Amino acid sequence: MKLSVVIPVYNEIHTIEEILRQVCALPLDLEIIIVDDGSTDGTREVLGALDPTVFKVIFHEHNLGKGGALNTGFAHTTGDIVIIQDADLEYHPDEIPKVIAPIVNGKADVVYGSRFLGARRVFMFTHMLGNKFLTLLTNILYNTTLTDMETCYKAFRGDVARSLNLKARDFGCEPEITAKVFRRDLRVYELPISYDGRTYAEGKKITWRDGLKAVYWLVRCRFTVDDVGHETLRRMAATDGYSQLIIQRIQSDVGQRVLEVGSGLGNVSAHLGRRELLVVSDITDSYLEKLQRRFSGNSRVSVVRYDLNEGAREDLKELGLDTIICLNVLEHIQDDAGALQGLADMLCPGGRLVLLVPAHPALYSPLDRNLDHFRRYRRPQLIRLLARNGFKVERSFHFNMLGALGWWFNGRVLRRKVLPGGQLRLFNMVARLLRFEAYFHPPFGLSLVVTARREERPEPARLPASSS
Repeated sequence: MKLSVVIPVYNEIHTIEEILRQVCALPLDLEIIIVDDGSTDGTREVLGALDPTVFKVIFHEHNLGKGGALNTGFAHTTGDIVIIQDADLEYHPDEIPKVIAPIVNGKADVVYGSRFLGARRVFMFTHMLGNKFLTLLTNILYNTTLTDMETCYKAFRGDVARSLNLKARDFGCEPEITAKVFRRDLRVYELPISYDGRTYAEGKKITWRDGLKAVYWLVRCRFTVDDVGHETLRRMAATDGYSQLIIQRIQSDVGQRVLEVGSGLGNVSAHLGRRELLVVSDITDSYLEKLQRRFSGNSRVSVVRYDLNEGAREDLKELGLDTIICLNVLEHIQDDAGALQGLADMLCPGGRLVLLVPAHPALYSPLDRNLDHFRRYRRPQLIRLLARNGFKVERSFHFNMLGALGWWFNGRVLRRKVLPGGQLRLFNMVARLLRFEAYFHPPFGLSLVVTARREERPEPARLPASSS
C-alpha cells in the first residue's frame, strides 16, 4: 500500500530537515506532502530547495492554521493510507509502520497513536490535565473510550482522509477530525506511541485558548451534521420496521438471483432472506467495508463495487440475474435513462426491475438537495421512461403517505437539511400503520414503487441470402 505522509509546517527551521530525513528512512512506499503554512523564519527557503521528485511541497501565502494546512495536504494525497506527521521532533517516524498496521491488515479505518499508553518524556502537568479533560469530554459526547484525542499521529484509510473537509482552520482540527470519525461509525484502533513533548521555550505553540476552541468544536460537531447522506442512512438504520415494510411490499417480485444497487449500510439487504445469489453493491468505500463485515461468512452473498453510471457490466451480466433492486438510487443519477438501459442489459430476458424513487416534484426541498437528488418523479413520467428503455411496467404504487407529509413539513416549511432523529424514531413506532396502504392504495406518498419486466427484444431482421 502507498502511504501518504502529510506534514503541516509553520516556522520549524530547526527541526524540518531532521524530521524529513527520518520520514524518508521509512521502508515504505511513500508520498511525502509538505504544506508550509506561511513560515517566516527561513523554513520556506529550505523547503523550496527540496527535490520535487521526492517531496510534494505546497506553500500557503498566509498562515491559515493547522486545519487549513491539513485540508490542503489531504486534498493532494493519492495514497491508500494517510497519516499526519508534525514537523517538530515530538513524534518519532520510525513508529509509523506500527501505527498503520491495523489499516494495512484490514482491521481498522482509523488509528490513533496514544501518548498516554506508551513511553514518553515527562511533560507539563497543565498540558496533561487539558488533554485528559478534552479526551474525557470526547468520550462522553461520542460514547467512546479514547485515551488521547489530541494526538498528532492519526492514520486514516485514504478515502476517509480525503473526505474529512475540515472547517476548523486552527488546532480545532484535532477535535473536529475525531468528531467526524466517530459520527461516521468508522472502525478506530488506538496504539501506544512514544512522545518527546516540547516546552514553550523549545517551540511549543498550543495554548489554553486552543483548549477552549477544542471544546467548541467537540460540541459543535456533536450537534450538527457533516455528512448528510451517511447521517440519513444511519438514522434510517434505526427505523428497521420501515425497511421490513418495504421488503414485505416487494417480496413477491423478487427472484432468486438478485442484484441490489446502492445497498448503503445493508438496511434492506439484511431482510432479503435466503436467496440463491444476492449481490450487494455500492460506490462508497466505507459502505462496502460495512457490507463486507455484515455479510461475512455468507457464501450466498457477494459484495461488489458498482456505479449505476457505468451502465451494463459484463461480469454482472454473466450472473444470470432475474431481479435487480434499485431503491432510492435512480434520483442520484443525472442520466437516469442511460442507467435504466444498463440495468435492462444486465437482466436475463423476462427479469424484473424493482424500483423505488422519490415521488412528486412538488415535494422537492433542501432535504433532497442535501441528499444529492436530481429530481423527484411523477408516475406517468417514470412509466414512459421505463418503456423507452426496454421495460414493461407490471405494477406501480405510492408508498408512505405519512412520510410525504413529514417530508413536506420538514423540507418545504422548516427548510431542514436532514430529517430529525427523534421524528424518525417516532415514525418507526407507527410505521406498522403503513401496512394498510396495501389495501386502500393511497393517491400520494413519499415514494413511488414500480415493478417492471425486461421485455423480450426481437431479433433484428435478416436479409435473405442472395443467390449467385
